[in-house]
Amino acid sequence: MEIVNRISLLFSLVSFAMTLPTIHGHIGELDEYWKERAGEAEKYRMETYVRDPMNITDQFNNLVAEEMISTNSSTRRNLMRRRPRKGKCMATNPIDRCWRCDRNWALNRQKLATCAQGFGHKTTGGKGGRIYVVTDGSDNDMVNPKPGTLRHAVIQKGPLWIIFKNSMIIRLSQELMVSSDKTIDGRGANVRIVGGAGITLQFVKNVIIHNIHIHDIVQGQGGLIRDSVDHYGWRTMSDGDGISIFGSSNIWIDHVSMSKCKDGLIDAIFGSTGVTISNSHFTHHNEVMLFGASDSHSQDEMMQITVAFNHFGQGLVQRMPRCRYGFVHVVNNDYTHWLMYAIGGSKHPTILSQGNRFIAPNNFAAKEVTKREYAPESEWKNWNWVSQGDLMMNGAFFRPSGNPAVTQRFSRKQLIKSKPGTFVTRLTRFAGTLDCFVGKPC
Repeated sequence: MEIVNRISLLFSLVSFAMTLPTIHGHIGELDEYWKERAGEAEKYRMETYVRDPMNITDQFNNLVAEEMISTNSSTRRNLMRRRPRKGKCMATNPIDRCWRCDRNWALNRQKLATCAQGFGHKTTGGKGGRIYVVTDGSDNDMVNPKPGTLRHAVIQKGPLWIIFKNSMIIRLSQELMVSSDKTIDGRGANVRIVGGAGITLQFVKNVIIHNIHIHDIVQGQGGLIRDSVDHYGWRTMSDGDGISIFGSSNIWIDHVSMSKCKDGLIDAIFGSTGVTISNSHFTHHNEVMLFGASDSHSQDEMMQITVAFNHFGQGLVQRMPRCRYGFVHVVNNDYTHWLMYAIGGSKHPTILSQGNRFIAPNNFAAKEVTKREYAPESEWKNWNWVSQGDLMMNGAFFRPSGNPAVTQRFSRKQLIKSKPGTFVTRLTRFAGTLDCFVGKPC
């Protein structure tokens, strides 16, 4: 078995090397540094990839069920083992319960790193690293960023937990190149990435983005940009995504509020895997999330993403998400607005929709939650798109396909599913950024 796994990994690396000339991803010059970094990222993605994704979705469902059932059972998972706390705790889902009830969160920020669930559950970000305090909201030097700025923080070596001295508006002059093992933690401040370029996670691992606003993002014009302490290089024009995840693994995006970006709010492409997007609020945008950028990028077969406890709100049009290949678990989200459709895809992705609330628009032509593209029914009828416990309102309907038994390979304990869509209002009550004050639960 070990020999088979090694051969499989070697084959993947060789295939990846063969595609390098075509996957620049805004890298102006694919030098030896980027080739090495891309190869390392591929190995981490292979390690992150789960061959039986249902095991992860089962674990997630069990946690949600435990959260919603009052019990003193000693068999509860570690996430639920906590001392009773004085005062009112308003956390309403298992991810938030892990940390929000702690009035001393500001002294124990890195506890957050134990709270990720879903496919991004291994993400620890900057845990174990030092605290870096951003004191300066400027972004003027792309090659030699000023100490104290966010750009200077995200390129540092090793694990780093990045926080903010005070509230600030940051206009990024070019895309922000975040390195591995980082947490961007906006708790305790009102931090807005606005009016400039967005955040790029390219060939990296283990990044948490938490409690920040990202809106009105535009394309970066490109140029020389530093992406690590030891390297800078030429970047072409960026797409204008709020957050771009490219060839990366173990990524957790939690409690962000996003709107009005030039391209997508969140794109996860080129084999990115081990991603969780949770507790976030999305508004006023056309193409919200793209998972898999091209039909020709078959490496997205290994893409595994959890979308949980989010609110898809006013002014949204489509792609919540739009998927190619891969496995996407869409669980306990609140879809209160869309103009065209909510969930779409091509190239046979597996989409497991559980316990979401879908409120269709009044437009009779847009009642269907799902949209399949670039395939006749004779083809897409075999794609595994499954709806379980979803709440359909105002005429909304989910068109299932494929084998519904894709979700039935459970043990007796794993038959506990996520909560039905009727619980979504509670589970997503605090989606988006939080107002966190020192000495009080968030």
